[in-house]
Amino acid sequence: MIKVDIPGRETLCLKHLVLDYNGAIACDGGLVRGVEEKLNQLADDLSIHIITADTFGTVRQKCLHIKGEIKVLNSSHGMLEKEKFVESLGAENVVAVGNGVNDSLMLKKVALGIVVIGGEGAAQITVKEADILVTSIHDALGLLLNKTRIKATLRS
Repeated sequence: MIKVDIPGRETLCLKHLVLDYNGAIACDGGLVRGVEEKLNQLADDLSIHIITADTFGTVRQKCLHIKGEIKVLNSSHGMLEKEKFVESLGAENVVAVGNGVNDSLMLKKVALGIVVIGGEGAAQITVKEADILVTSIHDALGLLLNKTRIKATLRS
């Protein structure tokens, strides 16, 4: 678990990390270099969940060595499926990372929502629902590896 005391806000007790694949930890179906190592480091403190529509059909192969679970969406209503998934984990203990429209409800629901505005961009509605915006997945994971950054960004 990662615990973050934020002045002026409830203490975050994070147990799960839920990540979108394409646009968040991958680009054009390929995992961003260095992400596997950082996720495996975070797996000591958080359960890792990669949830995706798997647009390119590569998630299982590219994430083979990540200490976590992969969930490929079953429906064409990915936004609702992602929201229900984080609810099933206990959204109050989830940090989620995404960028697309289908990530918006997930980011709104969780204790800490992070949008990655990378090469694929980010949907406006998803940016609106996030707690923190970053320009790379490495910055997003860096927040969790150095939780003082979260405190500095979110304190009131």
